[in-house]
Amino acid sequence: MNRLQTWGKDSLALVQDLVLLIVALATLILIVSEVWLMVDARAVTLADLLLLFIYLEVLAMVSLYLESGKLPIRMPLYIAIVALARYLILDMKEMDNWRILSVAGAGFILAATVLVIRYGHIKLPYPHKD
Repeated sequence: MNRLQTWGKDSLALVQDLVLLIVALATLILIVSEVWLMVDARAVTLADLLLLFIYLEVLAMVSLYLESGKLPIRMPLYIAIVALARYLILDMKEMDNWRILSVAGAGFILAATVLVIRYGHIKLPYPHKD
C-alpha cells in the first residue's frame, strides 16, 4: 500500500509540474503575442501595459510555486485586483455609476482580503517543518 501511495504522489507531482509548465508557456506565448501587436501597431497603450502586468503576475505565481511548492493565495488576489483595475480604467466610459461602484467595491474587498490574510500570516504563522 505504501508503494501505491508513493507512486500516486509522484504521479500527481509530475502532472502538477506539467500543468505549471503549460501555464508558463501559454503565458509566454501571450506575452510575445501582445508585444508583437504593440510592435505591429507601433503604439503602446495603457491596456497593453496593464495586460502585460497581469501576465507578469501569472509568471511570478508559477515561479513562486515551483520554488516553494506552495501557492500563496495572495498572488491570485493580486492578479484579480490588477484585472479589476484594468477593467475599470479601460471601460469606465461605458459603465453606469452602479457598475463602477460595484467593480471598485470588489477591488476594495480583494485588497481588504489581502490585508486580512497578511495579518493572519504575521500573527498566526504556519509551523515550520524541520
